[in-house]
Amino acid sequence: MTGGHINLQRGWPSLALAPSAQLLKSASNVFTSTPKTAASLVYGPSAGYAPLRESLAKWLTEIYSPKSQLQSDRICVTNGASGNLDNILARFTEPGYTRNIWIIEPSYFLACPIFMDAGFQGLMKGVPEDEEGLDVEFLRRGLQESEKKAQQQEPKLKTGTRYAKLYKHIIYCVPTFANPSGKTMSLRRREELVRLAREFDALVVTDDVYDVLRWPEHANDDASQLGSVPPRIVDVDRTLDGGPKDEWGNAMSNGSMSKIIAPGMRVGWAEATPALTLALSQLGATRSGGCPTHLSASIVHEMLSSGALQEHLKDTVNPTFRARYYGMIKAIKAELLPLGFSISVGKPYNESSKPTNEDANEASEAIAEAGGYFTYLTLPSDLSARTSRLAAEALKKPYDLKFAFGDMFQVQGDAGSIDRAADGFGRGIRLCWAWHTEEEIVEGIRRLAKLIKDVRGRT
Repeated sequence: MTGGHINLQRGWPSLALAPSAQLLKSASNVFTSTPKTAASLVYGPSAGYAPLRESLAKWLTEIYSPKSQLQSDRICVTNGASGNLDNILARFTEPGYTRNIWIIEPSYFLACPIFMDAGFQGLMKGVPEDEEGLDVEFLRRGLQESEKKAQQQEPKLKTGTRYAKLYKHIIYCVPTFANPSGKTMSLRRREELVRLAREFDALVVTDDVYDVLRWPEHANDDASQLGSVPPRIVDVDRTLDGGPKDEWGNAMSNGSMSKIIAPGMRVGWAEATPALTLALSQLGATRSGGCPTHLSASIVHEMLSSGALQEHLKDTVNPTFRARYYGMIKAIKAELLPLGFSISVGKPYNESSKPTNEDANEASEAIAEAGGYFTYLTLPSDLSARTSRLAAEALKKPYDLKFAFGDMFQVQGDAGSIDRAADGFGRGIRLCWAWHTEEEIVEGIRRLAKLIKDVRGRT
């Protein structure tokens, strides 16, 4: 085996993909224009740089093709999906009155500390996935049981007109190309989840950060035959059964440029009903200091409004990730499947979502798609109880390989999640194709295969 350390755990876009030239040109457009410079170097409005809100509304309309044009009053600019998740909890929850945080499992493990810091330690509950995504019936039973046990019927601390809306439950998931499982939730599940959230006064918060990273599952398929981008859960809430049940709605989309431009830009956005995004933008720290990513937001707007971001995705990011994905899957099939591994990323969206009559022809012609950053593998049965030990051994010479193992994705503090991990997702590993080159990825898969063979040889 050759080469240095290979990190297939790291969920970052590789630096070689950063659009440095486009960012430089966009920054120059800002700083060579007196009006733009003046607008971008002040504290800025609480809801964020107004031109970016407008360009985001236009871009998101182009991506998701909703029935009507999205308006900028549904959007506020944030400093990324993680920072905004903390803001949502600060503005719309109170531990105790907000009974639980419901997190799809396997879970994005770095979300749990955000919930814990907001006072929800011991109140986080895992919800299993199946082939179509989140298990809605499991969640329904959990919500019903939670309501039976609820003792705090009214907020105690966050009262008055400033906190006009607090939710009784928060449901957190990544519906499209999920982190870590790679699964995409079916349309049927998205609709069921919205109806359930309305019934139990829950806010569904979705990290919609991988949606535009998509390509055919099979290398010989034509990308022009891909179906439309799945509607976000916030889109479903906007239109299902006549639209939101009240001015606040029951879904928020958490967007970010971190996965498609660069994490260091720290630019994201939230989309929901105008009332909800307005309240979100009025947090104390934001009102005092303005939008926390104001200057970067002005640069991102230049990229987006000029079409440079769209071109970067089309010409660089998606083709590169597509090639890396095919290289990884080919290596997995050659090196790991013969050893007893299996790929576990659920059904393709267009196979699991029942189309309406008007969409039937498009859906039937659509090809299976892949995308995002991750694939999830289930270990061979003879090694499935040793994921953490295998990961620890992989770090040593001669393997020098890092990957994320199943127990990392438990919902912290939930005994049920620990039990389900032992019998299910804990027997898997997550691999990422975004950071390394195709050659390094293939080498990493070979090292993993060598590790498995060596471990078996010693038993």
